[in-house]
Amino acid sequence: MPLSLHLFWVAAGREKEESTENEIKRIKKFVRLSYFCISTFGMLETLQNYIRENNLLKNGERVLLAVSGGIDSMVMAHLFCKLPYSTGIAHCNFKLRSADSDKDEDLVRNYCSLNNIPFYSVSFETSKYATEKGISIQMAARDLRYAWFEEIRKKEGFDKIATAHNLNDNIETMIINLVRGSGLTGLTGIRSSAGFIIRPLLFASRETISGYCSTNGIVYREDKSNSEVKYMRNKIRHLVIPVLKEINPSIENTLVEAASRFSDISMLMNEYTDLIRERISNISGDMVIFNQSALTSYLNNRTLLYEIFRTYGLRGNGIEDLVNIIEGRTGSYLSTETHRIYNNRDEIIVKPLSDVKDEPVIFNSLEDINCHPYLSAEIISVSDDFLIPEDPSTACIDAERIEYPLIFRRWEYGDRFIPLGMSNQKKLSDYFIDRKYSIPDKEKKKVLVSGGNIIWIAGVIIDNRYRITSSTSKILLIKYKK
Repeated sequence: MPLSLHLFWVAAGREKEESTENEIKRIKKFVRLSYFCISTFGMLETLQNYIRENNLLKNGERVLLAVSGGIDSMVMAHLFCKLPYSTGIAHCNFKLRSADSDKDEDLVRNYCSLNNIPFYSVSFETSKYATEKGISIQMAARDLRYAWFEEIRKKEGFDKIATAHNLNDNIETMIINLVRGSGLTGLTGIRSSAGFIIRPLLFASRETISGYCSTNGIVYREDKSNSEVKYMRNKIRHLVIPVLKEINPSIENTLVEAASRFSDISMLMNEYTDLIRERISNISGDMVIFNQSALTSYLNNRTLLYEIFRTYGLRGNGIEDLVNIIEGRTGSYLSTETHRIYNNRDEIIVKPLSDVKDEPVIFNSLEDINCHPYLSAEIISVSDDFLIPEDPSTACIDAERIEYPLIFRRWEYGDRFIPLGMSNQKKLSDYFIDRKYSIPDKEKKKVLVSGGNIIWIAGVIIDNRYRITSSTSKILLIKYKK
């Protein structure tokens, strides 16, 4: 074959190869573009439907997006940029990962700057807060961020706060609740809304979010702690879920459907337990008082009993303790994370823990006493027409016998005083028993202390040593207003 003809065929072959390669490139480009369109618009449409079906947002409402810089929240921010809602972005720097925490914040700040989105940020001493409160780092971070989100929501006029919890988070939460024994309600998973909090990505799996992120080239930061299995959620994510998927490849859908059914059952159970609670208890101030004999009739149905008391912080492993309180003696009690449950003769009393605990207050002057929200005081001179008030909330104390500082605190076991009109000391605990105070009544009692001596059980009685006598010239008149 002549050389020229050979070169012609070679060139023709190359042109055909190049044509085929170009065609393949065009097809791949078309496929990528098609996938991008399907991924973007499909995700947007699903998100809009989810918001509408679950009534998460109304037209014209402003939403504050909680964005950490991780893949879920950055995808949420990207999606909301395409929706007709006014948004702002809030970022918490928990100072737990050194420079990485600051890089997370920089990423979110730059994203807001590029997209002209209002940016709000805060830094927390999370470890210090957790130590002071005696709680885990995870719980501390949760408490801090939600309190701050609500502060920003009110201050800046946002209607809702959106977090980026996804379908897999929901499944993991279900399993965590099952392991912890949180009862039927815990198996319903994460709700799409709670108060001002909305979770618009609960419909999306982690795989779907990852695909959307990759297709749209969204920049995010990976928290290395997400791969550490020392945390319960990560153990479930990396160790438990993969095994469940081997057994059932559609485990995510199966569990989500189960959560929906549990939610319906939980609604029926809540209605039933509310009716029972209303029938066998009454409310007195901040206390709920149950009829003990009525509760006894439910001792054989632990599930129902648990659901009745779940709202007071009872957890699955506490049900037997509750039964022991109901069957036990007067004075026995059970403390949950939020409440204390007492046996008081023929009643079971439930009282918030927040009302049981508070710190002592030190008064260095009369002015300090009058700054207290529940106390008022004045010094008056004794006169012939002065009458000691009969109201026990007002105390008349010989002002010349007291010494500052005064301490106003909860009474403690071992405290003693000499009741007015008596000459011998008596334990406060015995004094309260004599007066048949219930445990909640006893725990509310406060005392005023001077020089190590109790001079007044606030609102009850003074110590005999500090009474008004014929030699008294000045009186500390003090009122307890609570």
